[in-house]
Amino acid sequence: MVATLLFGGNLSDQSRISKRVGAIAPSATLAVSNKAKELKASGAPVIGFGAGEPDFPTPTHILSAAVDAISDPINHRYSPAGGLPELKQALAMKTERDSGLRVSPDQIVVTNGGKHAVYNCMQVLLNAGDEVLLPAPYWTTYPEPIGLAGAKTKVLHTDENSGFRVSVDQLNEAKNENTKALIFCSPSNPTGAVYPQEEIKAIGEWAVENDIWVITDEIYEHLVYGDSEHFSLPALVPEIQNRCVVLNGVAKTYAMTGWRVGWIIAPPDVAKAAVSLQSHQTSNVANVSQRAALAAVSGPLDAVQKMREAFDRRREVIYTMLSEIEGVSLLKPEGAFYAFPNFSDLLDRSFAGHVASTTVDLAEILLEEISVAFVPGEAFGAPGYARFSFALGDEDLKEGMQRIADFLQG
Repeated sequence: MVATLLFGGNLSDQSRISKRVGAIAPSATLAVSNKAKELKASGAPVIGFGAGEPDFPTPTHILSAAVDAISDPINHRYSPAGGLPELKQALAMKTERDSGLRVSPDQIVVTNGGKHAVYNCMQVLLNAGDEVLLPAPYWTTYPEPIGLAGAKTKVLHTDENSGFRVSVDQLNEAKNENTKALIFCSPSNPTGAVYPQEEIKAIGEWAVENDIWVITDEIYEHLVYGDSEHFSLPALVPEIQNRCVVLNGVAKTYAMTGWRVGWIIAPPDVAKAAVSLQSHQTSNVANVSQRAALAAVSGPLDAVQKMREAFDRRREVIYTMLSEIEGVSLLKPEGAFYAFPNFSDLLDRSFAGHVASTTVDLAEILLEEISVAFVPGEAFGAPGYARFSFALGDEDLKEGMQRIADFLQG
């Protein structure tokens, strides 16, 4: 069931669908989240660790800005395809405040969420035959828009021993004459890894030396814990700025996943091309959402701090409870809101009469037997691992972890 759910079934007549779209793998994270919601709506006591979605409401001052925007007729009309000028100005100021990176509004393109930013970036930068270096584990969405642009993904594997961080040596070994870009994500989805400053700088300098683009995803910039810090790669390595695209959005930091506002920061020619593309795709992002995003990025970070404190508390709980399960190993998450345990030692065992040969199998067993949902590592290019979001209520988190512990050790 879960295998079909995650990786799609067969179309009765594949020729009816274009080859490029037919090759797309459905979003595994959304599939798991939607399945959990369906089961819960039917009365099953499902606890879902699948969605990368804060369980907090959007802060009140952002809601107020949206309510005011609804009543203003100016927001009932088309606006510039690349974003409201005032929002782009605010994003430039926010970027300098949070990252130390100084950019101009003409370098910013406001998109319909972070996924739209990823898609537009790949369409603008990549040609058929280009290769993109992608460290694994990776966010499940990255490979699909690369393929849709006619380019190829070259996966670079990392594991617990490397802290789920790619090295310059790996990059050197993987690059070739077709290498166009590197995707870089810190804090990482799905592993929670955060690259230290010196490693980010080294990767940026490597990209400069090799004339390779860096696409850096900074959407979890405010969600770091303990001694970990977020550093923006183009701020640390200014020489890369003419070959670097920053992806970001309001979804994670401000609990605004449903508002669908992301953005691209790029060299002016790349940003201009992205606006041209978007003018034929979607035109402007909904103006009410843009006004809400304006309030978010230009407002106080008090609510953000409270959410981060809650995530940090949950991080400690999920790390402790997973670590206590025999056969499970994991690194303590340093950022984002995901734990990424290794279940390899539990595979090929029988649980409640079912044998889990893969983490896809294990996900199916746990969903059916104890009503707990998570995303198997296969979705992130990391078989044997699993992603657990800890962006859910404290009691549900503890209950879900206890169910897993009792079942696997029963």
